[in-house]
Amino acid sequence: MSLTAHIPSHRKPRRSASKLAVRAGVAGGVLSTLAMAGTASATPSAEPAHETTLEMPVLDLDLSAEVSSAVTKAAENTRAAAVEGELNALEESARTGAAAEAKQAKADAQQKADAEQKAKEEADRQAGAERASRSTARTSLQAKSSSGEGSSSQGTGTVSAPATGSAAAIVNFARAQVGKAYVVGGTGPSSFDCSGLVQAAYRTAGVTLPRMSQAQSSAGTSVSLSALQPGDILYWGSKGSAYHVAIYVGGGKFVGAQNSGTGIVERSLSYDKPTGAVRVL
Repeated sequence: MSLTAHIPSHRKPRRSASKLAVRAGVAGGVLSTLAMAGTASATPSAEPAHETTLEMPVLDLDLSAEVSSAVTKAAENTRAAAVEGELNALEESARTGAAAEAKQAKADAQQKADAEQKAKEEADRQAGAERASRSTARTSLQAKSSSGEGSSSQGTGTVSAPATGSAAAIVNFARAQVGKAYVVGGTGPSSFDCSGLVQAAYRTAGVTLPRMSQAQSSAGTSVSLSALQPGDILYWGSKGSAYHVAIYVGGGKFVGAQNSGTGIVERSLSYDKPTGAVRVL
């Protein structure tokens, strides 16, 4: 091989001018077509597009009326709850007050019953003591009568013999009432005042006396306190206007409805010396 032989070149061969012109025309046609297509797409259609309108339903709501009604109902419910609460509180208070009153009333009743029981026991004790004293006095009188010592003593009205007949009925009735209550205006059978007791005692003997002590003090014949007999009426104050009366039962004693504190008792004349006496029988 010759050293001067031709060596092929690696450079691309130049294109001819005619081929370049053809290619340029093709490219221009493509660009024109694209331009026309873009213009056609940008041009508005001859016929306008129809727009679709959706109509929303109209809600016919009176919100102010609904709100007002709800507020009114809530207020009424609140008031009803308040009234109910107040009524419950009042009812509970009434129950509590009634229970307290009942408890206090029970305590008062018990206290009263205890006091009455105590008073009754005391009255029974006094009545027993007085009955024992009367029994002793009667025994003494009987002893004096049997020994011939039946004289009356000045100022005591002691007599030698026990009451008989109507006088005995009056004395026995009066003594049977000892221990009963003194009540103003009382005429028996459970309670008496002073003139009520005298009137009731004489009624057992068939004798009717005036109701008041003033009239009873002048109903019979006046007698001396030194000559008293069982059944005589004793009085305190002036004759005809006496403020208290009782019945002489013998042995220097009388039975009378004294006052609300003592009730009907049998006492010695020295306990409360009378002003005078009258004899009805």
